[in-house]
Amino acid sequence: MFNKFSVIITAGGTSSRYGNTNKLLEKIKDKTVIEETVSKFVDFENIDEIIISANNSIMDILEDMFSNPKIRIIEGGNTRQKSVYNALQAVNNEYVLIHDGARPLIRKDTIAYVLEAVVEKDAVSVMTKTTDTIKEVDAEGRIIRTIDRSKLYNTQTPQGFKTSIIKEVHEKLRDGNFTDDCSMLEHLNIPVYIVNGSYTNIKITIKSDLDFAKLYI
Repeated sequence: MFNKFSVIITAGGTSSRYGNTNKLLEKIKDKTVIEETVSKFVDFENIDEIIISANNSIMDILEDMFSNPKIRIIEGGNTRQKSVYNALQAVNNEYVLIHDGARPLIRKDTIAYVLEAVVEKDAVSVMTKTTDTIKEVDAEGRIIRTIDRSKLYNTQTPQGFKTSIIKEVHEKLRDGNFTDDCSMLEHLNIPVYIVNGSYTNIKITIKSDLDFAKLYI
């Protein structure tokens, strides 16, 4: 008997930094961004539910877009944290992965690593080692110091959790405004472990990101 997993796809944003259209509905070849993202998870046999926590303005579009019985569309909240909280109420499995709807370039082998690691570690996040030199800068724009990058990583998604742990954390910090689920565990001193990701697993935020995604795919 193998473990069953749920996946939460966050789609509650308004794409304010992207422009006048919702970036999740933009096309990458013959699929929208959200369709490309969901397609990376849907064929895993041990993932038996995918919950898209969506902005109310696109719920009807998503309902028409997805007919797979694995996929459910629910209404998100006015922050990412609230959108995830709403989706967690619908999760039925022991483990859950939380992934940004705007990260369509996630690799299936990375997802497989997260599925394996979360069962062993209870809380994991896909991350990549920072390659740029990082500077701390003051309010006047003056460089204060160079930060040692040897221990610095860039956070991505999916992030995977034992469902009971992430639900309890969201209840305890329900009035907060965290933009990252792992940071909520860190706030409560709950260990989170890394899964090495890919530098191509970008989040589409501005139009040039979409151009990159088209080139990569």
